[in-house]
Amino acid sequence: MITLDLMQRMWPHGDQHIPGLLEGIVKSAPAVLAKYGVPDTPLVIAHMMGQFSEECGCGLEMIENDNYSAEGLLRTWPHHFTPSLAARAAHNPRMICDIAYGGRLGNAPPPSDDGWRYAGKGLSQLTGKDNYVALAKVTGLDVVNHPELLTAPDTTFECGVADYVKLCGCLLYAEKDDVVGETEHLNGGLIGLHDRIYQINRWKAALGI
Repeated sequence: MITLDLMQRMWPHGDQHIPGLLEGIVKSAPAVLAKYGVPDTPLVIAHMMGQFSEECGCGLEMIENDNYSAEGLLRTWPHHFTPSLAARAAHNPRMICDIAYGGRLGNAPPPSDDGWRYAGKGLSQLTGKDNYVALAKVTGLDVVNHPELLTAPDTTFECGVADYVKLCGCLLYAEKDDVVGETEHLNGGLIGLHDRIYQINRWKAALGI
């Protein structure tokens, strides 16, 4: 069901930053869907790929963008940045991630580089060392020592599907066409719900629903 023609139509610039991304997803899809018990049905695929489309910007944001201004840092992470710290960290993604994510989600606190190393990556924007460890156990892929596997064409689909199905438990909600429940489990809240609905509806239309 996930064909190269479909991916090129839905993610027309998906190979821009990671060459071969779309072909890698298509090639790995049949085995990955079978491995994780994902029904290859239009409704489930529309939900899963719609959520991935929102999370990774249709392939254009496979690595979290943390190039914030000082004002953006204070607005986004008011409990992690003081005005002076925000001014020093502004437009320094590595420093921002180490401060914002350090000391939580299983990451060691600064000066550890865990916050940057385990920032959001892949189709589902997996974040935090604890989640990387959990994904490694589920998939057998050493994403803890090789976070780049989350964005590599040959392994990104398995990482995204395993997170969606095993770590977040979204499949049940996709099968019920429940985008709110699905989003809460994948995102931990309802951030971007309007865009998620839009993307899911795009996929539904493309798959004939």
